[in-house]
Amino acid sequence: MPSKKKYIFKLEGMSCSNCVLSIEKHLQKNKIIDFNIDFANSELSVTKNKNVTRNKIINLITKIGFKATPVLINETKKKLISKIEVLFLVSLIFTLPLLAHMFLSHKHFLSEPKVQLFLCLPVFLIGVYQFGFSAIRSILNRLPNMDVLIFLGSSSAFFYSLYGCFFSNHSPKEFLFFETCATIITLVLLGNSIEKRSIKKTTSSIEKLKKLNKTIVKRLTKNDIEKVHFNQIQLGDILFFSSGERIIFDGLVLEGQAEIDTSFITGESLTSSVKVGDLVTAGSIIVNGNLKLKSEKVGEETTISKVIKLVKDAQNKKPKIQRIGDRVSNYFVQFVIIISILTYITNFYFFEIDKLQSFLRSIAVLVISCPCAMGLATPTAIMVGIGRAAKNGILIKGGDTLEKVCQIKKIIFDKTGTITTGNFKINKIDIKDGNHQHINSIIYSLESHSSHPIAKSICTHLKSNSKLLNIENIEETKGMGISGYYDKIKYKIGSSRLTKIHNNNYDIFLTANDKLIASISAQDELKSDVIEIVNDLKKIGIRCSLLSGDKKEKCVFVNKQVHFNEIFYEKLPEEKLEIVEQSNKNLKTAMIGDGINDSPALSQSFIGISISNAANIAVDASDIILLNKNNIGSLKTLINISNKTLETIKQNLFWAFSYNIIAIPIAAMGLLNPMWAAFFMAFSDIVVVGNSLRLNLKKIN
Repeated sequence: MPSKKKYIFKLEGMSCSNCVLSIEKHLQKNKIIDFNIDFANSELSVTKNKNVTRNKIINLITKIGFKATPVLINETKKKLISKIEVLFLVSLIFTLPLLAHMFLSHKHFLSEPKVQLFLCLPVFLIGVYQFGFSAIRSILNRLPNMDVLIFLGSSSAFFYSLYGCFFSNHSPKEFLFFETCATIITLVLLGNSIEKRSIKKTTSSIEKLKKLNKTIVKRLTKNDIEKVHFNQIQLGDILFFSSGERIIFDGLVLEGQAEIDTSFITGESLTSSVKVGDLVTAGSIIVNGNLKLKSEKVGEETTISKVIKLVKDAQNKKPKIQRIGDRVSNYFVQFVIIISILTYITNFYFFEIDKLQSFLRSIAVLVISCPCAMGLATPTAIMVGIGRAAKNGILIKGGDTLEKVCQIKKIIFDKTGTITTGNFKINKIDIKDGNHQHINSIIYSLESHSSHPIAKSICTHLKSNSKLLNIENIEETKGMGISGYYDKIKYKIGSSRLTKIHNNNYDIFLTANDKLIASISAQDELKSDVIEIVNDLKKIGIRCSLLSGDKKEKCVFVNKQVHFNEIFYEKLPEEKLEIVEQSNKNLKTAMIGDGINDSPALSQSFIGISISNAANIAVDASDIILLNKNNIGSLKTLINISNKTLETIKQNLFWAFSYNIIAIPIAAMGLLNPMWAAFFMAFSDIVVVGNSLRLNLKKIN
């Protein structure tokens, strides 16, 4: 299925995750539904349709105080220092002298009110630019964000000091809080800068994947070999790769053999051998050997490009637990403003605290509160969790899926190609009637139209001594077999369900006008880690079942080795679907499969899991893709990552809620001045992001 075309915009003015919530609500309010906001990269992607134009998006974003600049889909701009870091450095230059006056004599020129005003004014204007416009527009659109609290706190201190400079009858120095205003703005900018840099680290897995494409390769021309950049490679090009080089497209091996390392894509540390006729994926490194490859998929169609897209899309899909933080953040700003006003009233009128102290306490309440921490609690952990899963060869299509994994109570396994290698040994082809060469060609030609693992193995077995015939009216019956016409004869090849031929000594039958002409015996083997992973899953309380369309005898044979909780055999796709649906009613059930016949069940399971070499429809129907097709041991890794991620999210939310519950009363009681309040507010964000980054260090196996 082709990906939807999108508009991509670079967003300016987003200082925290609360800004993301404001943009989301505003776009939804204006009936823009299909969009994603990437906070880490400050990007907005909107699916193109007749009701959405670039100008409409730009105007909507501008209306609430942000700036949206259209960019090309593949455009990347690397900056050593971001704009918000520049603003912080400029603010710091003017803020340090303001702070210095506190440690100098009252006669020092830095203590002069107008000097302080001169130093504070650039910082205040930066605050107006960074927070003020956004705050005002968010209020006008009834979507108050974090900037409102920052702007109110810093502006209150600035204008109070300004009043002291020019209009007060008392000593101006009693009213000067310019350093408070400047410090609030500078510390918040510092916190935003660190937060931005830290969040960038949560998307490091994507950046590493992107770097794989930056290379020069050797391409065969009519007369010579030329060196070209990766983005010049076209479909069907012939290229050469040697030991140590990384393959940057999906290609077919034409000549040579090699040991390749696919760990960056699959998470599997062991190398694998490839030879003529094998497919290799982008991102693989040649450890030993030389290969001549024909490019089969290039650009956005390569495996690695699809991995990047899936990971990015997944990181923008919200899990249910995030809605807790979102709901609170929606009303948090209004709540804090009310608390700030009540703080002033209570301190001044009831506790008879002087105006200055009451005023400072109310400012401290505004500044110390931190809805950003609640907004960051879930998305940062999800970014890291999905990124780490990708490094281990697990593609998760959404943050909501990652959350759901740890709720699984039952896993249903398909047999062929899922828990077995899918590399069938064709024991015997027994031809009853007709020319052997011709019958082999009929079998080869029919099975070449099927993606079933047995069909692929039969094709490999017959390829060298068979011709590809032009079979007409091809029709595949899911889970049963395939039929077609050649020379006005209708051929069927498949199981007994399709051919109506029953013989326990054979697995596949070929009929010509319903007459048996050939029987095929095939044998599959279990993947090396199946027994171990099923035992491990059962130990942690997850029921394991086998669900197959294969014969009873073969399923029973497999079960004697694996010991599933229950087995189902000789099931059609609709029967598989029914079993999964029934299971879901009692236990949250995941289904893992790889074939077309599995796709209905995969789509209706609590979580659908497919193998990387699965049929396209099975991959599309799945929520999770295991990139290492040779084993399913990554299931355990997947569950552990999900548990650790959810644990981290709960820790982050606990910290965010606890921080605000404790910090706001402390500020209201006058135990923190506004400058320290600004410091702790910035620190709160950093704690949340830092705790999320710890996911990269936690043991998951």
